[in-house]
Amino acid sequence: MDNASFNSVYTAYYRKSVVFVKSYVHDEVVAEDIVTESLVKLWNLLKQDTEIKIAPLLFTILKNNALDHIKHEKAAMSTHENISHLLTRELEIRLSTLKASDPEEIFSTEVAQIIHRTLAALPDKTRQIFEMSRFEGKPYREIAEMYGITVKGVDYHIIQALNVLRVSLKDYLPTLFLWTILR
Repeated sequence: MDNASFNSVYTAYYRKSVVFVKSYVHDEVVAEDIVTESLVKLWNLLKQDTEIKIAPLLFTILKNNALDHIKHEKAAMSTHENISHLLTRELEIRLSTLKASDPEEIFSTEVAQIIHRTLAALPDKTRQIFEMSRFEGKPYREIAEMYGITVKGVDYHIIQALNVLRVSLKDYLPTLFLWTILR
């Protein structure tokens, strides 16, 4: 197929194709991109076989490309919903913990000394990561970037610190409960 023939196909099907795809993707720019990509694919197929029926093949290509886009969009939305749910849950836990806390009991001198000694005995990296997260309120992602590790790596160090603290604070159930909730 030569360029002039393809231009006539392009002219005949472009606008109809955009309207069709836009009815599913609900975005003019995305629809135009899908149609352009589909028409290029059609042109490549027509260069190989000029006996192809253009309209059914173009419809199939458009449909598949629109489906791929919608599936990708659905996966992205699902990921955003999961993250939002986790953040909401974390905020609810922090709120309920703060409301239920009694600062005099939690941060008594004796408990503070045990926490200080326990944290001092941790490996430096684990202690620093734990303190940044729990005392400075830095998000896991920021800590991970500072240390050049993954968010799961930050989580690992915090879990290690919490496990050691749980053992050290086993006689202080209210404090242990607080640390468990903050995890």
